[in-house]
Amino acid sequence: MSKVLAIVPAYNEEGSLLATINELVSVAPEVDYVIVNDGSRDGTLKLCQDNGFNYVSHPTNLGLTGGVQTGMKYALRHGYDMAIQFDADGQHDPAYIASLVADMESASADIVVGSRFVTEEKPKSLRMLGSNLISGMIKLTTGKRIMDPTSGMRLYNARAIKLFATEDWLSPEPDTLAFLIRRGFKVDEVQVSMRERSAGESYLNLSRSISYMANTCMSILFSQWFRS
Repeated sequence: MSKVLAIVPAYNEEGSLLATINELVSVAPEVDYVIVNDGSRDGTLKLCQDNGFNYVSHPTNLGLTGGVQTGMKYALRHGYDMAIQFDADGQHDPAYIASLVADMESASADIVVGSRFVTEEKPKSLRMLGSNLISGMIKLTTGKRIMDPTSGMRLYNARAIKLFATEDWLSPEPDTLAFLIRRGFKVDEVQVSMRERSAGESYLNLSRSISYMANTCMSILFSQWFRS
């Protein structure tokens, strides 16, 4: 069986982390995990220590990219075959990990996205309008349609793990998916359902969401083409 690691970036997630890890261990006991405490200012670090969780800790907040890269370095160092990005806030259901792993193995994919919209239609909202725009930009530049480009539930194989662990500029964002597709990485999608976060609040408010969409589209259309 493939050796799978769940990378759980955590910044100020003391309200949800305990339930998230307990569910992960209960539902997917064959999957190892590492929590990346990303310079949290609340009780996240103490919660990890008190419960004997497997974790690494940043002295300061590096953001999602830094958290995922640290997890990828851990996965590479410990010889994992696959690594899945898994939210600490309770939105991701560990019951779907097996489906993503099975798809990666059967389709020989480098990255498998846990997608909300393979068989389900996108709701009509400004957020989904932005998702459609990003999907269109990826399709335009790669020829590949990604139905849920902003999904944070992604499974990576050993080839992708090594790249993320050694290329510090790579981020777990939609523009990186576009870049990797152009580099010959095979990206697949598997239908999943996601839940509302169980505690805390999202980083993305309206103004940040608009900025995020604009920066992502600019990167897909222009900036990524200057990467080797």
